[in-house]
Amino acid sequence: MDFELSADQRLFRSTTREFLARSVPLDVVRGLAASGVGFDRQWWRRGAELGWTAPLVPERLGGGSVSDVPMADLALVAREFGRACAPGPLVTTSAVLTSLVREENRFGDLLAAVRSGETIAAWSHYEPGHGLGTAAVDTVAVPEGTGFRISGVKDRVECGDQAQVLLVSARGPHGPVQVLIAADAPGVTVTPTWTLDLVRRTAKVSFVDVVVGEDAVVQRYPGETTAALEAQIQVAAALTAAESTGAAEYAFELTVRWMFDRYTFGRQLASYQALKHRAAEHKTSLEACRATAWAAANAFQGDPIRTAEAVSVAKSYVGAVVPGLLQDCVQIHGGIGVTWEHDLHLYLRRVTLGRALYGTPEEHRRRLTDLLDRKVA
Repeated sequence: MDFELSADQRLFRSTTREFLARSVPLDVVRGLAASGVGFDRQWWRRGAELGWTAPLVPERLGGGSVSDVPMADLALVAREFGRACAPGPLVTTSAVLTSLVREENRFGDLLAAVRSGETIAAWSHYEPGHGLGTAAVDTVAVPEGTGFRISGVKDRVECGDQAQVLLVSARGPHGPVQVLIAADAPGVTVTPTWTLDLVRRTAKVSFVDVVVGEDAVVQRYPGETTAALEAQIQVAAALTAAESTGAAEYAFELTVRWMFDRYTFGRQLASYQALKHRAAEHKTSLEACRATAWAAANAFQGDPIRTAEAVSVAKSYVGAVVPGLLQDCVQIHGGIGVTWEHDLHLYLRRVTLGRALYGTPEEHRRRLTDLLDRKVA
């Protein structure tokens, strides 16, 4: 796997890093958490102007990527989000855009509004008691004329309390469908829910006999809906793996600096052999996280089966390794590492939620097993 970035990619990464450092330093992140607001909409529009929402959208529709691999460019942004513990609907917006782009002729105006950051759209697929899967849907879509009447409950809807539009998965009479529903439509109730992350918020959304017209049906037929859901899952999982990798990298850098700055019994922490070994193991794990996450992002241009494999490998490995790595960073810091004032807990919160969202390691290992079974069959 070639880890070399092009000049354009390096510029895109550095521009994103500088903007995040300027606009949402960690004291601002803490302030957003205290205010009860996950992110500022005007700030998100500025990020969209920098190209955060553009890679998955073709140039003819106002988007465009800086390389030939749009998901790789988007993964660079996600990694910087992790390093900064940044807020914002990067993952959920990207998942929604994968479907809107497929139906660009019918949803061009909404696509443009989401890409520009003017409209916040949230992917609503998770349901209470279910994990992540294309068939894990109990929300019912009953035919109503040429549209549907939607009833059910979604949870873990990222940025659901800020969203104006929801992309909702439901179970129709012949299989899964996906529809667009305004967050303020009659019969929709949005309830913010607590998450471990201070600014990466989720919501529970209830639908009671919500009428959806034909013009809001994104995918109607089971085959196309399943394909769209699979693409959304892969995009969300790959970006979350990249984000968690970025968060772990920065936390590890903080810890290494601490090991050189902190003295015990007249010696630097970094001089103790046991801590050297732990740091070496963590560095090796981080390189593997970086490799698998980058491989997943670059796999989107290839065979769909290989893409699914690469994404599940990355999400399962990063999700399994990174929380433990962050826990050890906290331990190496000693008492100060468990204080509210120290920044480490922000990163531990980010990767712990990242482990749970868009497929746990266990779920993605089962997905890998299913893919292997299909190959053998």
